[in-house]
Amino acid sequence: MTIPKFLTQCMIPLMLLICFQSCKEKKQEADGEPTLEVLGKKGGFIQIFDGRTLNGWKGDPNYWRVENGYLVGEVSPETLLKNNTFLIWQGGQPDDFELKLEFRITESGNSGINYRSDLIDTIPNAMRGYQADIDGNRKYTGQNYEEKKRTTLAYRGEKVIIKSQENLGAKASLRANVKNNCWQSREVVGVLGEPDSLKNKIISEDWNKVHLVIQDNRFQHYVNGVLMSDVTDEDIKNRKLKGYLGVQVHVGPPMKAEYRNIQLKQL
Repeated sequence: MTIPKFLTQCMIPLMLLICFQSCKEKKQEADGEPTLEVLGKKGGFIQIFDGRTLNGWKGDPNYWRVENGYLVGEVSPETLLKNNTFLIWQGGQPDDFELKLEFRITESGNSGINYRSDLIDTIPNAMRGYQADIDGNRKYTGQNYEEKKRTTLAYRGEKVIIKSQENLGAKASLRANVKNNCWQSREVVGVLGEPDSLKNKIISEDWNKVHLVIQDNRFQHYVNGVLMSDVTDEDIKNRKLKGYLGVQVHVGPPMKAEYRNIQLKQL
C-alpha cells in the first residue's frame, strides 16, 4: 500500500520527536539522574543511585563516596563533624512517593533518610525536615524525627497524629513546644508492636531494608517489612508537602553508613 506523500511528511517529525524523547530518557537513566517527570511517566520504581558514581547527588566528598557499588558516608577521626552533613538527591523535590533502599551501619553510627526537606542556606549540605532515623545501636531506627525543626514526631512502635502547637503567642517558637527532644503537640493513637520486639527485627551491622510510603500528610516507615512508625501530620503551619531527599551522617564519633539499591517511585 502506498502512503500518501502528505502523511509521510507528517509522520517524519513525529517519529523524530518520539526518538528524541526516548533517547533523552535513556540518557537520564544512564547518567543516574532521572527527573520527577521521567519518574512520573514510568509509574514504577527507578534506581536513583547508579552504584558507580555520585552523579545526580550533591554533598561533601570528604564524607561521601562510592565503594564496592555502595553509597558510603563515613566520618573518620580526622574529619569529625561540627554540623550534620547530607548527600542530597538532585532529581527534584518529591511530594507523594515510595522509597526503597538497603542500609548497613556501624555500631557507633548515626544516620537517616531525609525527605520533604528544605536546604539550609547558612550551613553547607544541611537539611531541615522529616527523617527516617537510622542508628547503629538500634535505639532510633525506624522512628520519625524532624531534623532541625519539631524533633521527634513518632518513636518506634507508635502511630501518631501531629497537631499544631497551642502556645502561639508572640514569644512562642517551635523550640518552646519541644521537651526532651520530642514535639509536645502529638497524640499517640495506636501501638505497632512492643519496642523490644521491633528492635529485634533490625539487624546489627548488616544489611536492612527500608521502605518509606509518603503520601499526602501520612508517613509510614518500614524496616525489613515491619511498620516501625506511622505519622499523620495535621500541623498545617509546619508540615511540608514536598521537598528534597537526602541521606545523612551525624555529628559524633567516627562512623560508617552504607546504602545500596536506592529506588524511588512517584505516586
